[in-house]
Amino acid sequence: MAIPASDIKFAGSIPTLYDEYLVPLIFEVYAAETAPRVAALAPSRVLETAAGTGVVTRAMARVLPASVELIATDLNQPMLDRAAATGTQRPVQWQQADAMKLPFEDASFDVVVCQFGAMFFPDKSAAYAETRRVLRPGGAFVFAVWDRIEDNEFADVSTQALATLFPSDPPRFMARVAHGYYERQVIERDLAKAEFTTSPGFETITARSRAASPRVAALAYCQGTPLRNEIEARSGSLTEATAVCEEALAHRFGAGPIDGRIQAHIVTARR
Repeated sequence: MAIPASDIKFAGSIPTLYDEYLVPLIFEVYAAETAPRVAALAPSRVLETAAGTGVVTRAMARVLPASVELIATDLNQPMLDRAAATGTQRPVQWQQADAMKLPFEDASFDVVVCQFGAMFFPDKSAAYAETRRVLRPGGAFVFAVWDRIEDNEFADVSTQALATLFPSDPPRFMARVAHGYYERQVIERDLAKAEFTTSPGFETITARSRAASPRVAALAYCQGTPLRNEIEARSGSLTEATAVCEEALAHRFGAGPIDGRIQAHIVTARR
């Protein structure tokens, strides 16, 4: 299934803005949830797909023993470049790779980790089948996906605000992609198609997203995600779009430091 190239394009200034603004806003809290779950599995070799700028990689590097081999991959080399430049407290192998066609041998990892990447896979079951292929018998696939957009307040408010700026063709990346893959039955179906035959563990985790100001949150979403590509494709002013979202966030949450609900699922499937 083809997906728009703009949905998976993390290039230009996006990796930097993503890492500076979006990672602390919504990703760090779930990295702190994911890493201990991986460590509890006592793996010797871990693969991360869709690693982005390395927030989960860094969290795993802190909690996994130095003897554990950790390979972090992403489709977008600019994201990995940012991750490698930030670095980790112990060695990690950074490697460009497509989760749809992993360049690794069968049964070569104890755990595969993917935080907020599955939503971008054009064929979820095919990507999951690749994950299963590289897992050893008894190995675990640990991944996180966002819950529906209504349970993620900053993203929801920003999406609604942009609809007022582009009423005839509103940018829907956040609702369509980032928060478009959350239904448990759908996820279980896709895993079953990939021959993960046991019922997966499924945890819904609610947390808080905090920003120093509405502008920080608006910058994170409008300029640090592929939502930026949708805004620019509509010949819209990125500055104006960011300002509209900032105003809407300030109206809803206040002009100073803001705090909103975020919610995601952490899924664990066994080979």
